[in-house]
Amino acid sequence: MTAFDKAHILHPYASSVPSADMHLVKSAKGVYLELEDGSMLIDGMSSWWSVIHGYNVLELNKAAMEQVSKMSHVMFGGLTHEPAIKLAETLLEITHANLEHIFFSDSGSVSVEVALKMAYQYHSSQGNKQKSKILAFKKGYHGDTFGAMSVCDPITGMHTAFEEVLHKNIFAEEPMCMFEDVWDEGYIEDFKNTLEKNHTQIAAVILEPIVQGAGGMRIYSPMFLKRVRELTDAFDVLLILDEIATGFGRTGKLFAYEHAGVCPDILCIGKALTGGYMSLAATLASKKVMQGIETDGNILMHGPTFMANPLACAVANASLNLLLASPWKENIQKIELQLNKELKVCEKLAIVKEVRVLGAIGVVELHKDIDLLFMTPEFVQRGVWVRPFLNLVYIMPPYIISPKELKQLTTTIYEVIAAYEISL
Repeated sequence: MTAFDKAHILHPYASSVPSADMHLVKSAKGVYLELEDGSMLIDGMSSWWSVIHGYNVLELNKAAMEQVSKMSHVMFGGLTHEPAIKLAETLLEITHANLEHIFFSDSGSVSVEVALKMAYQYHSSQGNKQKSKILAFKKGYHGDTFGAMSVCDPITGMHTAFEEVLHKNIFAEEPMCMFEDVWDEGYIEDFKNTLEKNHTQIAAVILEPIVQGAGGMRIYSPMFLKRVRELTDAFDVLLILDEIATGFGRTGKLFAYEHAGVCPDILCIGKALTGGYMSLAATLASKKVMQGIETDGNILMHGPTFMANPLACAVANASLNLLLASPWKENIQKIELQLNKELKVCEKLAIVKEVRVLGAIGVVELHKDIDLLFMTPEFVQRGVWVRPFLNLVYIMPPYIISPKELKQLTTTIYEVIAAYEISL
């Protein structure tokens, strides 16, 4: 099977003739992936940050099976169903009170596409068609579809191959302040100047709150986000917050924007929404945004085939019930304390530039880019699954991970980085 896969199946950001071996997963339970050869790996990635409850969860399995016996899908045009209504009720209850409308989609990238459309239509419906640009941040990442790519980092990002065909947006410097830094107004100066200079063209600002994810795993001060909100208000620009990676407890708050005490005009969520079982995302908007879009009888122009898929919504409801009924905040705090204690030893290695931790996110940044052909086999041999990128070794484990399992992850990270340093 792996030979067929290697010959015919494309994988994320990989050559059609891959140089690395593929690992065949036979099953998964808790925090463990079982490979075809019977070996077990502790998953430090939560399958790209989505499997917050671990794998093969009884409550989620039950929800999926019960929904399948009723209907797995029905179109959302002209029809509705209980799983979507219940999910919307919960999401509106746990997000900021100003967010009153929900658009369900089938991936995080599409939720960003919808947010960008909302922002443009909000202004154009009121005769402000010159507001056709988005102000985004360098080192940001918002997805792989064309609109989403257009607001990702334009220089060091993974989408430079499409530079000539992407919509040309405006970019500010990435946040340079660390999470605990004493605030200096100089940190916001570039953003402020860029917004002031271009605000007549800008429909919205898009930003990953507190943690810039795939663009570099940067963790910045909540005050930066607070000032962004104040400035967008001052210049009549909408604020889109992309919580696809950070939502549902990952940073120690249910949503990362809570660290700054702000509310977006538009909120994108996904990944952990279904506990990693199904692909589902949502874009939440304020009444102000929707009323602006619908000026003179206009409507939001988007409607995916699998919008509000009942099976995905049912699993999402079960996942949110499980999360909200659990001591998730205490679990995240324990993970954060352990990550801080155990990853800091990596800073003793000369190759390590910095260790960063927030909530259930642990990042080790190196001075050199990583060789996956070296690191991946080293991690697998030691019984863990970690997927580094650029010059970063990071983990975002399931919230249910035990101290012993987390210790194996952090110890292995130190060992593999140390071995990598020696190999250079």
